[in-house]
Amino acid sequence: MGRLEKFQDYLTDQCHRRYCCAHCRAHLANHDDLISKSFQGSQGKAYLFNEVCNITIGDPEERLLLTGLHSIADIICISCNRVLGWKYETAYETSQKYKEGKFIIELVHMIKENRWNK
Repeated sequence: MGRLEKFQDYLTDQCHRRYCCAHCRAHLANHDDLISKSFQGSQGKAYLFNEVCNITIGDPEERLLLTGLHSIADIICISCNRVLGWKYETAYETSQKYKEGKFIIELVHMIKENRWNK
């Protein structure tokens, strides 16, 4: 019992397009949970999602981003322990409140999987 096991969620084919960790291929999000492709991460383009899986969430900290001051927490892949992006905990400006509880994943850390040609 002393061994820590990591369990991964596997996204079903209900949504025929998935995003996965570019480093270990763990499932991260369904395309149906994508909100916007118009975000900027620390390493380039990033996507905003309603829901993600197979992550742990770090401690929140205040960061000054392009859109103002936010409380955010790093999101880390449970399989390979890479920081993938962040979760918006609190947005201090009224116009940014829609981001609260949402997730940013940087493109450099994810790949598309499963029947994207359809």
